[in-house]
Amino acid sequence: MTGPPLTARLRPLLAVARGPGAAVAAVRRDESLVLCRGPVGERTRFETGSLTKTFTALLLAELAARGEVRYNDRVDRYLPFRLPGPLTLLHLATHTSGLPRLPPGLLTRAVRTGWLSNPYAGFSEADLLAALPRTRLHHRPGTRVLYSNFGGALLGHVLARAAGGSGDGYADLLAERITGPLGLTDTDCDPNRPQATGHWRGRPRPVQLMPGLPAAGAVRSSARDLLRVLTALLDPDAAADSAALRTALAEVQRPRLSVPRTGARLCLIWNLRPRPDGALLHHSGGTRGFTAFAGFLPGSRTGLVALTNTAPTPLAPFIQAAYGTLRALDEPLPGTCGPLGCET
Repeated sequence: MTGPPLTARLRPLLAVARGPGAAVAAVRRDESLVLCRGPVGERTRFETGSLTKTFTALLLAELAARGEVRYNDRVDRYLPFRLPGPLTLLHLATHTSGLPRLPPGLLTRAVRTGWLSNPYAGFSEADLLAALPRTRLHHRPGTRVLYSNFGGALLGHVLARAAGGSGDGYADLLAERITGPLGLTDTDCDPNRPQATGHWRGRPRPVQLMPGLPAAGAVRSSARDLLRVLTALLDPDAAADSAALRTALAEVQRPRLSVPRTGARLCLIWNLRPRPDGALLHHSGGTRGFTAFAGFLPGSRTGLVALTNTAPTPLAPFIQAAYGTLRALDEPLPGTCGPLGCET
């Protein structure tokens, strides 16, 4: 049964969300709770933006567990042309590829076709591939961390090819290998299914379309489904019938590199912050109409999801509040008892 302290931790986070609707969900050991505000419920679908990449990372780990790919495979092994330099799948999954944040040509096309309405809608998967030969890497792969939506999108395309598809089958592969086995019935890349209405600067937004970069930001999900994902990450052995998926759930949490001068580490897409009482893993995402956060602490079996249907704002107060709430979830409230005693 969920106790009042968990509820008390989550309610202030709902108040921070500036959108018309918000949903927050948490798991703490054997407790779980979903709270909603406004015209949304626990199964309302939100655009998750870059939180999509955590699903792409899980797909990579699942294919690797099956032996269909290896982390150090060159990317162009699965493309119809060669790339300059030893760019690998692991580089894409740790933002060390050297690829720019967006593919060349996307911004120019977006300005012509809908930068203020739907900036990714006119950029196809064919455009993604066409951009690769004229892309200059910002640095040699593996030498620096540079966040890249281009890299996330390319990873999904390559995984679809590696699994026997043509490259445009990311959504189907995700359903077959990840969302289906985990029972995530609200989660997919389909822009035509019902979802919350996004808002930007107080105005309703059209549904975001990302035909060329689905693996970087096209996933929609609900508080209920994302809480189920975190529960699976906290207990992989109990989460899935598939041995490959159980392995993948553990593999995405393994640190792959340290970020210089920050103390942070990168797993497969997930950011990891070392703490005295155990690691904290987190990621966030945003679109022109939505903001999303997910994070978990494996050591205390605690996880948090925070969703709102408004675009991120400068300084990201909702994301910052969600991060702080996650850190506080396993700390006792004043006047309550925790693992180290009682606070007054």
